[in-house]
Amino acid sequence: MLQAKGIKKKYGSLEVLKGVDIEVKEGEIVSIVGSSGAGKSTLLHILGTLDKADAGQIGLNKTEITGMTDRQLAFFRNRYIGFVFQFHHLLPEFTALENVCIPGWIAGKPKEAVEQRGRELLGHLGLAERAEHKPQALSGGEQQRVAVARALINEPRIIFADEPTGNLDSANARDLHDLFFRLRADFNQTFLIVTHNEELAKMSDRVLHMKDGRMTDV
Repeated sequence: MLQAKGIKKKYGSLEVLKGVDIEVKEGEIVSIVGSSGAGKSTLLHILGTLDKADAGQIGLNKTEITGMTDRQLAFFRNRYIGFVFQFHHLLPEFTALENVCIPGWIAGKPKEAVEQRGRELLGHLGLAERAEHKPQALSGGEQQRVAVARALINEPRIIFADEPTGNLDSANARDLHDLFFRLRADFNQTFLIVTHNEELAKMSDRVLHMKDGRMTDV
């Protein structure tokens, strides 16, 4: 599903990534752990096409994306990649359903078909009765589940999650952990997760460790 080799990234004189290799198979849930400043989020953003590497190659869904233009990357990202961040980034003026549907509408899919899938996803995540509520009327855990539904709306091949439980209490964090594994069971969804949450990391199929811009054995 995902293969990256020799990923390097500098910001000025600061070398953040020093030649990272990573592979993720279809249907895998893989967690990346490491101390703050290890380069985890930078790597995730590069793999997710939100940032560009200075060197290295990235293949995703059997497609080499390294040389794509910004426009090609935007299309590819919308079609094949989902994102879940620490902060849900829901638009406050839109309902839960509308927030979920936005990536589908951006992709140019029929409005009614997108809304139907959005309602199905919200129902699958236990939010059928909350579809018409705006974010401020939802709890933190509900808002994050709306963000997960939004990540799923275009049936992405992989979801990149950057500290997805970092803004949740322990009960909601456990619920989100369980949700990821249910989504893998139901949809064979692939996840690459950056986390400080040891419980979530231990539940993953594999745990990768980063230190000082490199993958390490411990």
